[in-house]
Formats: sequence, structure tokens, C-alpha cells
Amino acid sequence: MSFARPVEILFFIRPAFESSGIFILSILIGGSRPGNVRFVPPPGEVLSALGALEKFIHNDPARTPTLIKAGMAHAQFESIHPFLDGNGRLGRLLIPFILIAEGTLTSPLLYLSLYFKQRRQDYYEALDRVRARGDWEGWLAFYLEGVAEVAEQGSATSAKLIAMFNEHQAAINRLGRAKFSALKVHELLKKRCVLSVTTVCSELGLSFPTANKTLAHLQGLGFVGEVSGRKRHRVFSYVPYLKALQVGMGGLPG
Repeated sequence: MSFARPVEILFFIRPAFESSGIFILSILIGGSRPGNVRFVPPPGEVLSALGALEKFIHNDPARTPTLIKAGMAHAQFESIHPFLDGNGRLGRLLIPFILIAEGTLTSPLLYLSLYFKQRRQDYYEALDRVRARGDWEGWLAFYLEGVAEVAEQGSATSAKLIAMFNEHQAAINRLGRAKFSALKVHELLKKRCVLSVTTVCSELGLSFPTANKTLAHLQGLGFVGEVSGRKRHRVFSYVPYLKALQVGMGGLPG
């Protein structure tokens, strides 16, 4: 897997700027006018700064340890701030993108958005110190603390989810003959926690009556719920799994 150029990754953000997708006017970070902003990225240097960031990501002129590189790339991208909207989300996505591209992660399972949200003021101040004083050590200490905290939380959440899956599987095994199709649907729900009856049929080769009956059995066990409110083309969710995934959702601006 090769890491795409930042300009290519970010091009799809709402291009309310010019055709390149790169914003060429002054953007104000942390305020509404020049007198009260935290930082104003120099618009004339956006493309050259993105080019330098791309080289850094590709270990030019020298290799940087992957975890450190991801944190530094995030901070630098947030300071370049090339787009009118979406810079925060894309900057946060750079972290798992880089970790996956270099083989540190095999799946995008490390998201720092909640950590940054919970320590919002510390996050902004750490970025400001990089911009004002070049305090990369302070930023990296804050960032790496977040990596450790999120990794530990992720490990604990994974253990709880595995225990929950096993508990639900045991309940399904007590259904009698209905358990065979129910176990298949349960496996599919672990991969796609929101799905339609049509999806169940197409993915598992079940008939519509069997799919409907199976989902009704899972509803009866209390961990699957119908969420569309429709009588036809119904949609179901794996309720406790979805709740676990939604803990702490909602984040920083951008």
C-alpha cells in the first residue's frame, strides 16, 4: 500500500476554493478576525508546505519512526490548514493512514479524536506552542500519551466486545433449529452492525422469509433492533455493539 499524496487525499473536501482544491486566501485558526485568532497560515506557502509534508511522510530526507512521523504530520497539516473546511478531520485521519501505510497497524483501529476532544484546550495549546516556539517535544509528549491511552482503551473495549459476542452466541445456540441461520446472521452483524433484510439475503443466500424469521429471533433475544420503522425493506442494528462503537462520538471542529 503506497501512501497517497496529501493533495490527492484531501482534494475531495468541499472545493469552495479554486479548482485545485487548495485554499489560496488567508484562513483564520481559532478566531473570527486577525485580532483574535490563534494562528494565520501563510496562504502563499500552502503548496510548498504540503510538498514538504509529502516528502517528510515518504522519509525524505531521512526516515522518521512511524509513530513519531504520524504525530508530527498531524500537527504540521493542522498548521498548513489548506482547506476552508475539513482540515481537522483529515488531519486526524492522517494518523491511522500513516500507521497502516507503514505496517504499524493492519486495521484503522487507533483514532485519537476522543482524546483530543476530552483534552481540547491542551490539544490546541500544544499545537500553538509548536507554531510559536517549535516545541515539538511538548506536542509529541501530549500526542504519545494519547496514543497509549487510546490503545489501552481499545484493548479493553475489544475484550468486552469479544465477551459480549460469546454471550450472544451462547444465547443463539439455545434457539434449537433456528440457531443455524441465526449464527450466520450474527457473524454478519459483527462485520456490519447495521444491515437490511435484503443484505442478509444477498450476503448469506437466505430467503426473505428465513431472513425475517431469523432477525425476529435475534430481536427476541434482545440484542437486535429494527431501526427503519418500515414494514418493508426493514433495517436492523446490533444494538449493544453499535452503542459500544458510539461511545464518545462527536469531536473537534473541522
